[in-house]
Amino acid sequence: MKQDYLLEIDKLNVSFWTEQGRLTAVDDASFYIKQGETLGVVGESGCGKSVTAESILKLHDELLTDYEGSIKYKGDNLLQISEKKLRNIRGNEISMIFQDPMSSLNPVYTIGNQIIESLMLHKKMSKKAAFQEAIDVLRKTGIPSPEQRIHDYPHQLSGGMRQRVMIALAICCEPSLLIADEPTTALDVTIQAQILEVLKELQQRTEMGVLMITHDLAVVAETCDRVVVMYLGQVIEETTVHNLFKEPLHPYTIGLLKSMPNMQSNRSEKLFEINGSVPSLKQIPIGCRFAGRCAFATEKCLSDAPVLEKARDGHQVRCWHYEEIATQRGMAYV
Repeated sequence: MKQDYLLEIDKLNVSFWTEQGRLTAVDDASFYIKQGETLGVVGESGCGKSVTAESILKLHDELLTDYEGSIKYKGDNLLQISEKKLRNIRGNEISMIFQDPMSSLNPVYTIGNQIIESLMLHKKMSKKAAFQEAIDVLRKTGIPSPEQRIHDYPHQLSGGMRQRVMIALAICCEPSLLIADEPTTALDVTIQAQILEVLKELQQRTEMGVLMITHDLAVVAETCDRVVVMYLGQVIEETTVHNLFKEPLHPYTIGLLKSMPNMQSNRSEKLFEINGSVPSLKQIPIGCRFAGRCAFATEKCLSDAPVLEKARDGHQVRCWHYEEIATQRGMAYV
């Protein structure tokens, strides 16, 4: 692993044993995160974003999950280290903000106790010091009257408030790597901006790396340095944020960008849609996985699977026709 990589995922495959047999949810995924960098991972629901993120901390049922490849964090392959060592890393060096805070927070403990326990365990604080630190971190995430709210149970809070508690719990130990799985989904625009600013400030102060999983390309544009686009378990494009918005090369990426609402467009215009839907993991296409929905697809796309290759400096793409797409950028997508 290169020294400037905080995290390096190499040829990761994640498969689950189900009643229908073995299903591969992540296929040959490779990417890295540098210290102090924010990497965005985007794609439709079911594309493998969350499975990839959860695999970093091995959060899946070990009896039903097979991992192949490597996930290296500061030189250690997290797929091979002991469970004891991994427990010391979880919530301390690597924290995760989950999509559903109600299922992630313990319903029988106050939110304060859950944050205090983490601080006492990982930062070796006294209970009194941890109590004050918990109030401070709740205040940073926009919880009103944190001195009172610290005694509340999760069911006493709104969905947005619970999401802010999850974020407070994730950042209280100032992790080296934060995995944020749709961290602002349940929040209104004002609180969303506040939370992203908190994460940005913490990142600047501690050089924390961030893996930002989101469907919101506006969040990507605002917060990320580089972007990985996933489709049906595969990385299909990886580049800088600038290149993603200026020169996307994969038809799927182009479709995602065209699907974004445009404030300049006519209100009567229908939002752009990518044709079709994501295929089932039980029926993965033989060739390019996006071919059935792609306007550029040829016979080769239907029969031969493209590999992720370097198209430009700092720009990789999994497509047989990316050069043609680059020269026809002004054409309508469909």
